[in-house]
Amino acid sequence: MTAFTVRAPASSANLGPGFDSLGLSVPLYTTLRVSPGSTTQVVPLGPGLEGTPADESNYVYQAMLLVARRTGLMLPPARIEISSEVPLARGLGSSAAALVAGIVAANELLGRPLDSGAVLDVAAREEGHPDNVAPALFGGIVVATLDKLGTHYVRLDPPANLGVTVLIPDFELSTSKARAVLPREYSRADAVHALSHAALLAAALSQGRLDLLRHAMQDYIHQIWRAPLVPGLSDILEDAWRHGALGAALSGAGPTVLCFHDTREGTAPLHTYLNGVMAKNGLTGQVMDFPIDTQGTLVTRS
Repeated sequence: MTAFTVRAPASSANLGPGFDSLGLSVPLYTTLRVSPGSTTQVVPLGPGLEGTPADESNYVYQAMLLVARRTGLMLPPARIEISSEVPLARGLGSSAAALVAGIVAANELLGRPLDSGAVLDVAAREEGHPDNVAPALFGGIVVATLDKLGTHYVRLDPPANLGVTVLIPDFELSTSKARAVLPREYSRADAVHALSHAALLAAALSQGRLDLLRHAMQDYIHQIWRAPLVPGLSDILEDAWRHGALGAALSGAGPTVLCFHDTREGTAPLHTYLNGVMAKNGLTGQVMDFPIDTQGTLVTRS
């Protein structure tokens, strides 16, 4: 076995109405460096991974074992160094990046017994939904479903001139807490609203209709219920378009908030607005601009 590196990007899921089914990848990366060894070693690196297990109970190694179980093959011993730029529990798919990186690394170690569709299916079934793992694996914007027959997806290249601005607050919000506030049942009107807006959003992104994003990203399924957990979210969803955003949404379960912007326009007014919302609510954090990552998970060999 020769040493290799696996790099998986962060992701932003839902994009408003695309609950558990729509996401895009962001160029913040979880990286695994895998090299031959006589025993298995798991080595988390960097301050962002402080406190994560340095043994086989680490989530990355547990992800690798999913491939061994799916294929019936035994993982060879290896040294696995883990580093990550993805902030934990912020709604940017840190667990999905780790999961996908581990599954892809194990697939490489075992000689690639799984094709890309099977890799996605393993990851989606472990997560319970494909909205983060699909863009982490394939890059770009991905619409995906998970059912008893498999995981199915369509990948879209990002429209020209579409950029991403994220507000990443300095507090964590667990996915379990964010899911716990959601109702068990929805009205027919809310279901129709979600279906129509998710369909419009997918169509607008596929055709580069940036003018429709503000309208298509409206959501009554999860964002209104999670708004009390993220101070200032309701204001941003209502008003960000007045400051240069093409549309705004809670990123995954939050607390990060994503805004689309037109890369031909400056984002200074949007940054000023988002920083003002944080200050008004007594929060600190970062506001950052990104392109949409189009490469997805990459494997390189030494």
